[in-house]
Amino acid sequence: MNNSGDIAKYFTSCAVDDMIVVCDNLDLPAGHVRIRKGGSSAGHNGLKSMIGGLGSAEFIRIYIGIGRPGPDHTVVEHVLQRPEPGEGREALEAGISRGAEALEALLNGMPLQEAMVEFNRKVHQN
Repeated sequence: MNNSGDIAKYFTSCAVDDMIVVCDNLDLPAGHVRIRKGGSSAGHNGLKSMIGGLGSAEFIRIYIGIGRPGPDHTVVEHVLQRPEPGEGREALEAGISRGAEALEALLNGMPLQEAMVEFNRKVHQN
C-alpha cells in the first residue's frame, strides 16, 4: 500500500478528479467514515505515493477510521494486524461496510457534496 502510486501509469486516460481512493485513517475513530476531495497526504504513505504517482492530490478520498493504537501496540501493528473482538473490531467492520456504501453511492452518481453530508456524520444510525 505504501507504493500504491506505482499504479498511476495505468490510469493515464482517467482524470485525477474522477478517481476515488479508499484508505484507512488513524485520526478517525474506528467505524467513522469521512469523504473529501484533495488535500495533503497527512503523513499517510499510501496517499503520499498516490499523490506523487498521479502528480496531483485532487482525487476523492474515502477515509475509514481505524483509531489510534492502544498503549500495547505500535502504529504498524495496529494498522497491519486484525483487531481482536472488543478492540473496536465490530466498529471497524461497520466502518468498512459504511465506506463501501459511500463508494457505491459515488459510483452510482451521487454528487460529492451530497455524499459528504450523508456519510461524514460521526456515527450512522439506522
